[in-house]
Amino acid sequence: MAFGASVQHYENFPVASWLCPAALRPAIAAIYRFARMADDFADEGELAAPARLALLADYRAELDAALQGQPATRWPQVFGPLVLAVRRHALDPDLLRALLSAFEQDVRHTASGHRYADLPELLDYCSRSANPVGRLLLQLWNVRHDEALQRSDRICSALQLINFWQDLSRDLPTGRVYLPANVLRRHGTTVRDFMPDSDARGRERHAVVAELCAHARGLMQMGAPLVHEVPGRAGWELRLVVQGGLRVLDHIAAIEHRSWAQRVTVDRRDLPLLLWRALWM
Repeated sequence: MAFGASVQHYENFPVASWLCPAALRPAIAAIYRFARMADDFADEGELAAPARLALLADYRAELDAALQGQPATRWPQVFGPLVLAVRRHALDPDLLRALLSAFEQDVRHTASGHRYADLPELLDYCSRSANPVGRLLLQLWNVRHDEALQRSDRICSALQLINFWQDLSRDLPTGRVYLPANVLRRHGTTVRDFMPDSDARGRERHAVVAELCAHARGLMQMGAPLVHEVPGRAGWELRLVVQGGLRVLDHIAAIEHRSWAQRVTVDRRDLPLLLWRALWM
């Protein structure tokens, strides 16, 4: 969850919250601003897919130029602070490019009506849409060994998947389909069954979402030991992120996994429980 009060978008990762060390806040804000604008190019407004892809191509070109020392001309408010963060903290620019690859894929898949075949294909998308954020944060925290990277990937993929299953009621009517085809077949359902005007029986749909949520919970639990490797207040922020994601899954379960009909959120009322659970991790 985003605990940064200045951030208007609901996110499944923290954005320079008060728990983050002050010295790292500008870099985290720069990474977030870069990702937020690219995400808006991919899915906000009324632009057609070719125009979105053209914007993302221009954005990628300006990223590459800025990293080579050329002054940003179109989005200086993004690339000035971002390049400063990359240089100051020795961040891997390929992680930024991976994020853009995911946004471009999202545009193409939505336009073409692509359906993900299975969870491995969806996790490949998560490896570019979510995992780079965690790896960039680990670089800021100077935590760089392989086991930590793998745990970070599991947490970030879990957060991305939780966001998908949380947002079914928003994504499906707009053509953004992340439900894996093999899971739908296993339970005798189709994408159409999850649309707002569907009269499909509930039991099979519940089973689909329950299976996907259980998978996401398992990923999160496998990555959770990372909280003990991240130093200081950042480690406590990560604890809250992990518990926030798990709490979303609790809320989805509480509505019998009917997230295709109702969107759940975590809010301030959940904070005491999140703090209690974070304390005992």
